[in-house]
Amino acid sequence: MMDRSQLRAAWRAEEAQAQIRGWDFSHIRGRFEEGQDLPWSYERIVRERLRPDNLLLDYDTGGGEFLLSLGYPAERTAAAEGYPPNARLCAERLLPLGIDFKACADPAAIPWPDGTFDVILNRHGSFHAPELFRLLREDGVFITEQVGGDNDRDLVERVLPEVEKPFPHLNLAEQRAVFEAAGFRILRAEEAYRPILFYDVGAFVWFARIIPWEFPDFSVDRCLEGLLAMQAEIEERGKIQGTVHRYLIAAEKRVNSSV
Repeated sequence: MMDRSQLRAAWRAEEAQAQIRGWDFSHIRGRFEEGQDLPWSYERIVRERLRPDNLLLDYDTGGGEFLLSLGYPAERTAAAEGYPPNARLCAERLLPLGIDFKACADPAAIPWPDGTFDVILNRHGSFHAPELFRLLREDGVFITEQVGGDNDRDLVERVLPEVEKPFPHLNLAEQRAVFEAAGFRILRAEEAYRPILFYDVGAFVWFARIIPWEFPDFSVDRCLEGLLAMQAEIEERGKIQGTVHRYLIAAEKRVNSSV
């Protein structure tokens, strides 16, 4: 069993490796679990909606991982991403396939004309409901699975107890109202809280470092006592557990809501 100084050194090594390309968590695969038991399948909902003649946009596509997993025809697919490292990755990965990719960091100014798309996707990214309404054709649908404002809060409070919630407005009730105010008809709306599990503290350190909006100014040195308490829990129980917060909205553009 490692002593305090050895644990600190091992966790610092994880901290130094905390970089991500696209949205790839393979570094901690098998060392953590999350989102395995949501009451919906985002992929299934998207596939059920897509038709062969649709024009599809994935906004905030990350590295294009989910979009590419759909296998949708490239000539009818567009994507946008604003985070510069991921935007560069998308340009390398998506443009050669014939996907219409554009770098865009402002969800309120997406660079396509009015009424371009039949389906717009957004998974765990930013959105602006009026801009989505503009981009969709009549009867077009926006489908999103989002990370809620309570996501990982119990874990944050274990290592950074003074940090306030960064996005308290991200919950189903408030966001549903946002879409309705923009003119959408809600087709589906669900919310869920599920466990996230870590089987070693190093995996948690890597995770916390790549999500600075949830764990601002996290470091091994600053949070060492909390990490040591987590280590004791893992030695006793084999895991540490937190809570993920997700919500799902599918919303349809209806220009004439009386129809």
